[in-house]
Amino acid sequence: EVQLVESGGGLVQAGGSLRLSCAASGFTFDDYAIAWFRQAPGKEREGVSCISSSDGSTYYPDSVKGRFTISSDNAKTTMYLQMNNRKPGDTAVYYCAADLRGVCGGGMDYWGKGTLVTVSS
Repeated sequence: EVQLVESGGGLVQAGGSLRLSCAASGFTFDDYAIAWFRQAPGKEREGVSCISSSDGSTYYPDSVKGRFTISSDNAKTTMYLQMNNRKPGDTAVYYCAADLRGVCGGGMDYWGKGTLVTVSS
């Protein structure tokens, strides 16, 4: 069974750091674009990072650029989202996702169930 499971969410103070993990089972990320999304209360889901498998290029929106970093382990079974200098506006449920087409910006084939991150001011 293909599955993505996030972990690492919790409460963090503004300015602090947190790293989210996303473990894959049933497949590896070798040919997949991997990404993190978030959805804040009352807002639409937005992408916050992505790595394309075709050329390794990364994408970050301006709201997190310079603060968030996406990566994966050498085995291509776990992806990470390092979040530094957290802001209260970063409070959201964070989801990991993977897309077999290998490029960022399209739909995603697989999704995790999400992990809540709360940033206190």
